[in-house]
Amino acid sequence: MAIPVVGLTGGIGSGKSAAADRFAELGVPVVDTDSIAHQLTGPGGTAMPVIERAFGPSALAGDGSLDRAAMRARVFADPEERHRLEAILHPAIHAESLSRLEAAVGDYAVLVVPLLFESNRYLPLLARTLAVDCREEVQVERVMRRSGLSAEAVRAIMAAQLPREQRLSRADDVIDNSGGLAELRLQVDAKHSYYLANLVKALL
Repeated sequence: MAIPVVGLTGGIGSGKSAAADRFAELGVPVVDTDSIAHQLTGPGGTAMPVIERAFGPSALAGDGSLDRAAMRARVFADPEERHRLEAILHPAIHAESLSRLEAAVGDYAVLVVPLLFESNRYLPLLARTLAVDCREEVQVERVMRRSGLSAEAVRAIMAAQLPREQRLSRADDVIDNSGGLAELRLQVDAKHSYYLANLVKALL
């Protein structure tokens, strides 16, 4: 990479997006793999013809985008289906992420990867890893509030992710997002100062 990259991760509902937004406000280039995935699977997205061939027209919403609710139910019910979808999306997301990181301008960049430690795909790119964390009951409550999913559905998604303890043990740095947004932003500010002092210095 042209500049150091910090990998930002965390379980569903942990507050990754809020942390990423604050890094962006501080002028840090942010590359979000979820955002890239949504672009690839949106109306006219480059992944959609391949997905339609692999899963049939029932995988598409009326506007030609991925029917996320239908595919979520499909892949969580059948691991083989999930692997087929991942085989289509993950290489395309990775390639686009690399392209954006190479073009990023700044002292360092943040790469947001929800399943960072579940795959070794992105780890070789990173100078540091940062996990946003909160209690599991807080995760469930936040996701239910924003998405309307049941507690059981949220816990099923969480079960497909790395256990919280393993994620924390593997991360270089941790932000505790059990409190409010103001507390989260202060912690991001502190990490930003740390990365400026240490990642940039390492290049000099």
